[in-house]
Amino acid sequence: MTFVHPGSGTDRILLPWHDPAPRSVALRIASVAAQAVVEGRLAAGTLLTEAQLAAEAGASRTPAREAMVQLQSWGLVRLVPKKGGIVTSVSPTERRDLVDLRATLEIRGIQRVAASTTDRTRLAERLRTSLSAQQTALRAGDLLAFSEHDVDFHLRIIEAGGNAVVDGMATALGPRFARLTHLAVSGDGSAAMHYGSEHEALIHPIEAGDAAGFAAAVRRHIASAHFPGELA
Repeated sequence: MTFVHPGSGTDRILLPWHDPAPRSVALRIASVAAQAVVEGRLAAGTLLTEAQLAAEAGASRTPAREAMVQLQSWGLVRLVPKKGGIVTSVSPTERRDLVDLRATLEIRGIQRVAASTTDRTRLAERLRTSLSAQQTALRAGDLLAFSEHDVDFHLRIIEAGGNAVVDGMATALGPRFARLTHLAVSGDGSAAMHYGSEHEALIHPIEAGDAAGFAAAVRRHIASAHFPGELA
């Protein structure tokens, strides 16, 4: 799956497994394993070995070793000397830290575009395209695609800030963001259904140029989507 900015005519590699031509065998191996972790096919606590990754990819152990390092950089495995890599679990602290960072970057992005009607309108159109794709994925029961489009939705808001360094950092966190969403909606279809109305609620203050209203809405979305048990 590739993601295309409307009107741009260019493909956007959102998550590593979207890349149709990885620049190395190691990245291809890491991308396949990352998708499996995000989907839960490789559960937390699973031990991955270089030999296993190499055999599954039909590659030597050298790129498999490099792939393991890449998976650790994505926060999906923890390397254990002489053993391999253990698939990480997502702790409440990590979840909170990740969504707090994402929200902070989103709020900054909207503050940057709030004064421009043209930029706000363009962003809102792109977000509604992403929202439509989320709903299509839900109807198909494809939680991975839903999670991918959820990442797309939030990263578009961050990109509105126009800071290439921030964009790169946020994109590098994409696999971890996708994993959070997949965990939040897996096993509870109603949770995913709420995302649509909450995402629509994020678009309204963007269109109005209401940065403060957006900040309040994104914090409510985090509480509802990721910490529902803490709601009053």
